[in-house]
Amino acid sequence: MSWVPGAEDESGFGVAHLPYGVVRVGGQPRPAVRIGDRALDLAAAESAGLVEAGGAFRGGTSLDRFLAAGPAVWQATRERLTELLTDPGAEPRVQPMLHPLGDPVLPFTVADYVDFYSSEQHARNVGQIFRPGRPPLLPNWKHLPVGYHGRAGTVVVSGTPVVRPCGQRRPGGSETPVYGPSTRLDIEAEVGFVVGVPSRPGTPVGVDRFAEHVFGVVLVNDWSARDLQAWEYQPLGPFLGKSFATSVGAWITPLAALAGAWRPLPAQDPPVLEYLREPEHRGLDLALTVHWNGTQVSAPPFAGMYWTPAQQLAHLTGNGAALRTGDLYASGTVSGAQRGQVGSFLELTWGGAEPVRLADGTERTFLLDGDSVTIGATAPAVGGGRLTLAEVSGTIRPASGTAAVPASGC
Repeated sequence: MSWVPGAEDESGFGVAHLPYGVVRVGGQPRPAVRIGDRALDLAAAESAGLVEAGGAFRGGTSLDRFLAAGPAVWQATRERLTELLTDPGAEPRVQPMLHPLGDPVLPFTVADYVDFYSSEQHARNVGQIFRPGRPPLLPNWKHLPVGYHGRAGTVVVSGTPVVRPCGQRRPGGSETPVYGPSTRLDIEAEVGFVVGVPSRPGTPVGVDRFAEHVFGVVLVNDWSARDLQAWEYQPLGPFLGKSFATSVGAWITPLAALAGAWRPLPAQDPPVLEYLREPEHRGLDLALTVHWNGTQVSAPPFAGMYWTPAQQLAHLTGNGAALRTGDLYASGTVSGAQRGQVGSFLELTWGGAEPVRLADGTERTFLLDGDSVTIGATAPAVGGGRLTLAEVSGTIRPASGTAAVPASGC
């Protein structure tokens, strides 16, 4: 039990959790750890000799150096923070270093961004919607974790407004495309994995080395313009329909906090190739929620994903591509078998054919300007209870102008 007020385990942000992020202290960004609704300034704590992380926090403005420090430093720091935040004798020295959470800050420098497509139910649903009358799964889907390489520069922290993207799309019944604002703006509720320790170029990272490289987990909303996507994605896959914005939670839940959330998964059929075979085929039991303008519209279960985080890591490095500190890779949309468990509005409204009624009585198919979406999640904690992962939210703003389009929008 922590001596910090409001930091009991029932809060979801007790000592069983201790996610890492960045807060502003005196206007300056500082690496921090969250306890309840407060943040401990880790730069101050290390400078005062309360925490020893090899200088990873001193003078830092992000978590980058800590991420790169590796599992031994991660573990020692977590153990020391647990000691400080549960020992009443430490309160006089630690309490002055606790600060309000403040506005969200992107906690690490995103080096690369990769997004997967690892929910079989989501893949089947999308296949039926985009390719009616044809097999929903393409021949490669059960042999490798399908993914695309996204745009790191458009990854933003939770709470950042999302401007409706402009792009090329082909209206129904037309043979000619047009350029303009997306009319089928969507979400994708996902779970992201933050890489800490880099790898050497030309050296694949095996499934058994996942915990050596991955530091922790964030919630992700991979905003998607479905009309742009449908016109552009063949034959090379997602591009402008995805690259305009990807939102992530402001606090990274370390893998150590999720030690009680791993669950065995059914055997994959057909059997996967050797480099994707895991000593323990398991996934994380995370319970997601999706709120649209305050109305809960879905509860996607992450435990049902077909491809695991370790398999995704092994595949994205399988050609020898090197990991870098700050690499982010996301699971792909999390969808369950029921309509109320899907992680996109494309599925929830079945391509826009079945509108959703919100609590205020309005109906939606895709996102309107001014709409807000919040994705949350909880996970089993070690020793019982549940952790609350930092939510990821965003509000849609109208399309902005370009050099070729009036400033009033495209």
